[in-house]
Amino acid sequence: MEHVHPTALVAAGARLAPDVRVGAFSVIGPEVEVGSGTIIASHVVIAGRTHIGPGNRIFQFASVGEIPQDRKYGGEPTATLIGANNVIREYVTIHAGTVQDRGTTTIGDRNLLLAYTHIAHDCVIGDDTTFSNNAQLAGHIVVGDYAVLGGFVGVHQFCRIGMHAMIAAGSIVRQDVPPFVTVSGYPARPHGTNSEGLRRRGFAASDIAAIRQAYKTLYRQQLSLDEARKAIAAAAAKAPVLSALSEFLETPGRGIIR
Repeated sequence: MEHVHPTALVAAGARLAPDVRVGAFSVIGPEVEVGSGTIIASHVVIAGRTHIGPGNRIFQFASVGEIPQDRKYGGEPTATLIGANNVIREYVTIHAGTVQDRGTTTIGDRNLLLAYTHIAHDCVIGDDTTFSNNAQLAGHIVVGDYAVLGGFVGVHQFCRIGMHAMIAAGSIVRQDVPPFVTVSGYPARPHGTNSEGLRRRGFAASDIAAIRQAYKTLYRQQLSLDEARKAIAAAAAKAPVLSALSEFLETPGRGIIR
């Protein structure tokens, strides 16, 4: 274990790929698995039944895989699953799941979790998301690919954040945020589409135009939610980029922000 600092405490049962680096005074529990190329800085704690994939970078003072902050938790064998090539900055906290839900907190690939981000129990984070400093998720939240959460955002438990959505700094999210939508405020309200983010990710102008039209259908044409769902589903038949939005609206949740 030549890449493990002599002051680090790595339990005998932990499974670390040969090239994993572990900094000074870090603590890694006996049921932790860490993939090739991952770098763990000093003073990191990785606990519980935690699987961390390859190529991640975990900065100092992060806490990964600890038991959930849930009164119902009774020591059940729940888990934390983290994919590949994520950046987990200082003081990030990621907690394991609960048996009342899926039992696993899951984070995908290439996510950027800035300092003091909190990912609570049973959350599901997709790929390529960005959490700015102090973004806070309660339990049971689903965040889609490429979503962006600004600094000091708070999200209520059981909410869904759609793919490519953007939540402005300081917002408090109490209901589901559809894909492609930008929201802000306390409570958060819709404020257009994430057009600039879509352009940066290579979306065609025609697809961005279709998304804008769908936004108008959902928020500007005084339609009921059921009427808007049907109109967007019909539009998705001609513009496949809207399929994600249509499917999101058809899936039960906490009700969308309107």
